[in-house]
Amino acid sequence: MNDVRARTATALAIALAAVSGTVPAATAADTGGIRADIRADVNRDGAVDVTGGSDVPGKTTWNSGRGAIFLPNIGDEQRRCRTKTPDGRWLSNARLQACNDAQGDVARAPQYLAPLRTVPVGDVSDAATGGLRLVGAGKSKVRLFLRRGDTWTYVTAGTRVTAAELRAGLRLGLDGRDVVREDWDGRITVRFTVTDGDRTSTDEVMLRVAPVLTQHHLQRAEQALVVDGSSDDPNQRKFAKEFAEEVRKAGITKPTHRFKDGSDIWAQDFVEPGYVSMPGPGGKPRVLRVMIRSAQMDRDAGKQVFELRGPGVGVVQVNKGKYDQINSTGNLETVPPYAHKGKSYPAGRIITGRHGSRLPAHTAFLKAQQAQDPLVLETGWLGIGHVDEFVQFLPADTPRGWKIGIADPDGALALLRKAQRDGHGHTKVFSVPRSYAQGRVPTIDQALSDKRLLKDNAYAARKIKENLALLRRETGVTDAEIVRIPAMFERFAGFPGQGGPSDGAPKLAAYHPGAINGVVLAPHRYLAPKQWGPVVDGKDILAAAVTKAYAKAGMRVRYLDDWRTHHVFGGEVHCGTNTIRAAGTAWWSSPE
Repeated sequence: MNDVRARTATALAIALAAVSGTVPAATAADTGGIRADIRADVNRDGAVDVTGGSDVPGKTTWNSGRGAIFLPNIGDEQRRCRTKTPDGRWLSNARLQACNDAQGDVARAPQYLAPLRTVPVGDVSDAATGGLRLVGAGKSKVRLFLRRGDTWTYVTAGTRVTAAELRAGLRLGLDGRDVVREDWDGRITVRFTVTDGDRTSTDEVMLRVAPVLTQHHLQRAEQALVVDGSSDDPNQRKFAKEFAEEVRKAGITKPTHRFKDGSDIWAQDFVEPGYVSMPGPGGKPRVLRVMIRSAQMDRDAGKQVFELRGPGVGVVQVNKGKYDQINSTGNLETVPPYAHKGKSYPAGRIITGRHGSRLPAHTAFLKAQQAQDPLVLETGWLGIGHVDEFVQFLPADTPRGWKIGIADPDGALALLRKAQRDGHGHTKVFSVPRSYAQGRVPTIDQALSDKRLLKDNAYAARKIKENLALLRRETGVTDAEIVRIPAMFERFAGFPGQGGPSDGAPKLAAYHPGAINGVVLAPHRYLAPKQWGPVVDGKDILAAAVTKAYAKAGMRVRYLDDWRTHHVFGGEVHCGTNTIRAAGTAWWSSPE
């Protein structure tokens, strides 16, 4: 009778605790005096609390403010994943994607396992057993491990936990076999059951896989990427060498990575560096780099991205899309963190460009991350059609922490008109060496009398104004937070088979090398394409205006010549390079 009373009292106490939120409601239904209790880092402080109650409330649900996080463990800790066959041919896209640390049922990189613990179950007999089960639509995408001694054992439906292990409390680890995609919201429930004769108790905890996040310019650049070029392309090799030197001068100590496939020099366009992270010990996030290959499965240069894979670095493919310019990752940039009209983007917000009614193939994948809700601009008026051709985000000493840089055709034309009024109308509008010029170089007078050029720049100014209005509505930026960078545009013929916009309307590209299409190398250091503008009294007046404009955001500008390597093909310094940035800032809400 006393035993029955004790069990009844225990059950009542648990039920009351469930009502008050101290333990999950599932535990309140337990009978027999035993209590299964599984916990994860629900409050996101980097540790699992099994002695207090900080990780108990809300543990069976997940939202932006509370809930445990785990990582897709897709690095290559032992560098065992090959990229090519023995005779030097690239592996297929499927084989490249398949190999990573989450392949199979072995914990190759346990440092990236999300910790779970069970509270020791004291009142069980030696015959008691425990079971663990993954519950939810994504269970095939997740791995659960049990720590036994120094070994991580993969948990299956047949895994049985002993009474001794129950009394001691279990140490568990969870990771993902893949990142979030459109067919799964990333949530998974771990169910823990204790059975002792006719007594059974079950408890659950929910976790969500960390979203793949893209970088923004408030994150400091730690390494740069560029295409080295082939031996028969000295211009590209010179560009890569000079770029690497500018990177070094900016204080970036890690050597610039040089891709070797010189047939595709657009390092910005076949990869988007990203990351996933979760709370770690001592409040320091545990970070795994994730390189996002552009959604262009027939773009062979993208396979080079898998050469970046290694310890702490994984690669994902957006397994759709073709070599169409809309799907390049130059058409994917990130607004730094902000909050506006009740919406907050602590990891920043993606911008990408549509071409008329067509959206980039990467849009659905990025939306599925549920973190940086893509803001879609209109880029179909451009010959290439990328957002990096007219907008960027600059670190700045403002309450927001950044400003918007925007291409300004009206400002560039005003600059030429002033030079004309000052008597310099016969000055060449480009100051490139004669060997660079493709045909005769017009004068300022001739450029300003070119009706089609003026009409095209009025069109560009109108399209940029429309996009800026959308950015202002969505971010709340003020006039004082907009930096206008002088830039003109001209008709762009495009390249057959490259898949640029094709709705019949004029398509534009940078007239002078587009200064907006440069690289933020450090909080106060910007690398722009050399302007080759009109030279008046020994000074490039366009470069001087660009330098003055960036100074409004506290940026010092250096210039790199990209005329023959990138500009004449519709791109600039940004298009031909890339950066990997610091990712140690938490994107989740901090513990209360």
